[in-house]
Amino acid sequence: MAALQQAAKHARSAQKRNRRSPLKPEEIRKLDAYFKRVFQNPTLMVKARPRKEDSAEVYVGEEFLGIVFKDEDEGDYNFSMAILDIDL
Repeated sequence: MAALQQAAKHARSAQKRNRRSPLKPEEIRKLDAYFKRVFQNPTLMVKARPRKEDSAEVYVGEEFLGIVFKDEDEGDYNFSMAILDIDL
C-alpha cells in the first residue's frame, strides 16, 4: 500500500512540474518577434491555437513547425518540434 501511495505522490509531483500556463496575446506577439529575430526569418509566425490556450503554433509560411508553451512553475517557454523520417 505504501508503494502505491508513493507512486501517486510522485505522479502528482510530476504533474505540478509540467503545468502549462495560458499564453496571453502579448506573449504570443513577443514569441513571434523572438522567433523571427533569432532565426532571421520574417516568414516565421507564432499563432494562437484554436482550441488550446496553454500553447501556440509555430509556422514557416503555411508549414506547421511545432508547438511552443510556457511552463507555469518555471516561467520558461518550451518549443517542441517533431521531425518525421520521411522529411529527412
